[in-house]
Amino acid sequence: MKLAVVGGGSTYTPELIDGFARLRDTLPVEELVLIDPATERLELIGALARRIFARQDHAGLVTTTTDLDAGVAGADAVLLQLRIGGQAARLQDETWPLECGCVGQETTGAGGLAKALRTVPVVLDIAERVRRASPDAWIIDFTNPVGIVTRALLRAGHRAVGLCNVAIGLQRKFAALLDLAPADVHLDHVGLNHLTWELGVRRGGPDGEDLLPGLLAEHGEAVAADLRLPRAVLDRLGVVPSYYLRYFYSHDEVVRELGTKPSRAAEVAAVERELLSLYADPALDEKPALLAKRGGAFYSEAAVDLAAALLGGGGPEVQVVNTYNNGTLPFLPDDAVVEVQARVRAAGGSGGSGGSGGSGPVPLPVPRPDPLFAGLISHVTAYEDLALDAALRGGRERVFRALLAHPLVGQYDLAEGLTDRLLAHNKEHLPWA
Repeated sequence: MKLAVVGGGSTYTPELIDGFARLRDTLPVEELVLIDPATERLELIGALARRIFARQDHAGLVTTTTDLDAGVAGADAVLLQLRIGGQAARLQDETWPLECGCVGQETTGAGGLAKALRTVPVVLDIAERVRRASPDAWIIDFTNPVGIVTRALLRAGHRAVGLCNVAIGLQRKFAALLDLAPADVHLDHVGLNHLTWELGVRRGGPDGEDLLPGLLAEHGEAVAADLRLPRAVLDRLGVVPSYYLRYFYSHDEVVRELGTKPSRAAEVAAVERELLSLYADPALDEKPALLAKRGGAFYSEAAVDLAAALLGGGGPEVQVVNTYNNGTLPFLPDDAVVEVQARVRAAGGSGGSGGSGGSGPVPLPVPRPDPLFAGLISHVTAYEDLALDAALRGGRERVFRALLAHPLVGQYDLAEGLTDRLLAHNKEHLPWA
């Protein structure tokens, strides 16, 4: 089995390598190719990857290349983990929206739109090259904004699945609080990428006992603290929102907070510099503890499980993924991309997500969300439609319409000011700007 990681020079990558090494019975990787244009970082992380494999007695071959076409040739799956513009672009995404009194964040609001505009065309170009070099390969997208990027891939007919680590992180948290094995915790995880709610926490599987009321009663303070929301909010909602809902439920508080401390991009850049220094140590042969501060917790397990299930390995059949709605949430179009539990089957032929022979992810039935949640899901889905249109066709008016549609903007004067700033800060990445 051959896997390729596009963006293999990312400081995230040792987390992924660690998962491949530890979970080799689930996903027997024979060749792992790390692909990245940043030669120096690529060689640094490639060398560490080989040391991690050696420490774990993994016989797989780790190679590196800057040649995308050669790297993905013959791959069974290609993982995408890109950041177009790097941390410098992220810093801009987190900064200029604050000038208009709007949240500055890399996947939500105006900053998230900027990232989508930069990212979608690049990802689609990569995917076309993957299709030419390895037409049967699955594309697993971890590149944010995952929902919009996955929808672009699926609309273009690629065999693609979106992946996020929010659900697996909550599953592990809840399992620890409930003293259960993670595999025995099933989440009624419903919504869009970075806009989800846990409507139930079930023992054993989708039909198991719902432990959520007891979880909130006994551990509500701990859960609320992780989400940085008041305990009373969770009690009133009766569900567990993802921490990204804080940008909606406490928007003005978050904006004031962001104006008084260093940006997350600056924090991550500092962590990355320290990580790269650690990675350069030829004695290092395991992922360092500092990597936990970089983000992406449990990304490796989620990626291994998904790749294994798609490729016929030992991964769990039911997993949280981003895929076509196809009636799962009846108030959304079928071609909206939702983030829900799905049954993931090994690929059985060509085609898009859920392709021929029942391959790929098939969403499980989910509880119908309360209108309080369904309304916001519908609203953000409409924004994502317009955001994807702007990413595919460009144009100032399309950017303005997407911003006006976003529930964190929604006023024409804010949308005008944000549009001007977005275009000014992203000209080098948007040929039409």
